[in-house]
Amino acid sequence: MNTYNDIYLDSRRKLRSAGIMSSDLEARLILSFASGKTREELLTASRLYVTDQSIRREVDEMIGRRLRGEPVAYIVGEWEFYGLPIIVNESVLIPRIDTEVLAEVAIKLIKKRGWQTRVLDLCAGSGCLGLAIAANIPNCRIVLADISEQALAVCRSNMLRTNLSRQATAIEVDVLEAPPTLLGAFDAIVCNPPYIPTRELAELDASVRDHEPVTALDGGPDGLYVIRAITTSWPALLKPGGNMALECGRGQAEAVRGLFEDGGLTDIRTYEDTLGIERVVVGTLK
Repeated sequence: MNTYNDIYLDSRRKLRSAGIMSSDLEARLILSFASGKTREELLTASRLYVTDQSIRREVDEMIGRRLRGEPVAYIVGEWEFYGLPIIVNESVLIPRIDTEVLAEVAIKLIKKRGWQTRVLDLCAGSGCLGLAIAANIPNCRIVLADISEQALAVCRSNMLRTNLSRQATAIEVDVLEAPPTLLGAFDAIVCNPPYIPTRELAELDASVRDHEPVTALDGGPDGLYVIRAITTSWPALLKPGGNMALECGRGQAEAVRGLFEDGGLTDIRTYEDTLGIERVVVGTLK
């Protein structure tokens, strides 16, 4: 009979042997999910024997899925973003730490605007970005917009999961079309759009390429197809002095800055991620 620690060490060994860099974290996440214990509870129970053999079978099955390339976030069905537990499946992107830069920048900007702010999160996916803003600014109202019905279903599940349903609304919107005037005006528009050039999709890690939704990744020939549409039409929904904040890829910030200027935005600033890459571009509608 194995202890919880035995199962963890065996899982970590298998993941590490397959070259998975975050084997420690992923082994803990999988064991936590299979056992129904938090990571803190697992530490306390590490030397206890696992009497329920279904736990070991579920761990082995999940490790097998991971070794076949499925991302651990989809296996366990959730991922943490800016301190929130976010439900994910293959209809939405897995939240990245890069996007936490956008969340942090947006939260600081919106807090300065005072009470009863309205924020539009375009290409919302799981809703992680807009919900992180809502969780940190209780007086703001968030509209989560996406073209995918499946993604919007995940959005709504996350609104309930994070107890933010009173602050958030999820609606179907195509950012490539003119913005519906019925949406009203917003103090801020935020977006983590598709920005990977089409030719680079084949070079992505298999766990991304084969499992995450291509429509949320593919930014067209130059990676700027969706960003170009957003910066052309959507600043019209900003209130005077409102902000637009977008995430972009490596080497794209200067081009996005030009698109912001073409869209009538001024006071344009960029923010770097943890690797020093200009990851977020912010502009203001004067």
